[in-house]
Amino acid sequence: MKLSVLDQSTAAKARPEDEAIRDTLALASHCDALGYRRYWVSEHHNSESIVGTAPEVLIAAIAATTRRIRVGSAGVMLPHYSPLKVAEQFRVLEAIAPGRIDLGVGRAPGSDRLTAFALNPDAANAAEEFPRQVIDLYAWVTGTPLADDHPFKAIRAHLQGSTHPELWILGSSDYGARLAAHFGLPYAFAYFFSEGRGVEEALRLYRENYRPSPRFPHPVATICIWALAADTDKEARHLATTREFWRIGFEKGLRAPLVSPEEAIRHPYSEVELARIEDMRRRAFVGKADAVAVALRQEALRLALDELVIVTWTYDPAPRHRSYELLAREFGLS
Repeated sequence: MKLSVLDQSTAAKARPEDEAIRDTLALASHCDALGYRRYWVSEHHNSESIVGTAPEVLIAAIAATTRRIRVGSAGVMLPHYSPLKVAEQFRVLEAIAPGRIDLGVGRAPGSDRLTAFALNPDAANAAEEFPRQVIDLYAWVTGTPLADDHPFKAIRAHLQGSTHPELWILGSSDYGARLAAHFGLPYAFAYFFSEGRGVEEALRLYRENYRPSPRFPHPVATICIWALAADTDKEARHLATTREFWRIGFEKGLRAPLVSPEEAIRHPYSEVELARIEDMRRRAFVGKADAVAVALRQEALRLALDELVIVTWTYDPAPRHRSYELLAREFGLS
């Protein structure tokens, strides 16, 4: 079983936001040493919770300061951008870390509608053009010729090299699964976002409709799943209250920084909110490291996966480092 990391550069209450970026760099080095397969960063905008607004910049810093781990995006929200510019950025990243760059792309805005409009005034139409964008991006990233009648056939994305980034499609619905299958590309399902709802159908559609491609003759799938391990079950449950508090706010439209477990526990939740938290706990991969590892293996077996991408949030950086360390030990990473 391979384990990878999705780091969303979360901001914490009463701390400067720029600490989140330095925490990302520190965790990347830590996970590189622990033997994780990939280290992905996300793209969000106008959020006080998730402040990694420029994945291409973070990837460059991580790639330059790690040795072996693959580094990439989960993902670049392609409707905000020109496919040519994204291809150029990631070709440069590939030169920084040859054979170690992943380019995960998604269609969602990673923000509210007004922010999406500020990023690209034609964002609504661009989202509808996502399949065409993927075609152009794939051609420029891999060096594959565009169709003879393509208006940009004469354009090449530089710089050129002996390797190119690995392109992934990200999603939390059937749309991304079908698109990845159509283009013969790897697919990552945002399990943490939907709490696993829809994952079986998305993976089924992806595998049943998969069209082999030269680089990926067989389907390659993973899930990004939220998990938190600690030395004791009690400690893990305590730490997880931070994300529970955040999720309740998120479902009300709030995008606030993470609060400490102590503040989360003191919050006067309504009966409806307490019921929602209990539902989250039943679905959560949270607890003592050995129990979390068993649950993750069972879910990977159920979904026929040989790689999981782990997302972990804690208010303080140290317990997050410890969680990844414990899981690396349980899974025998090296």
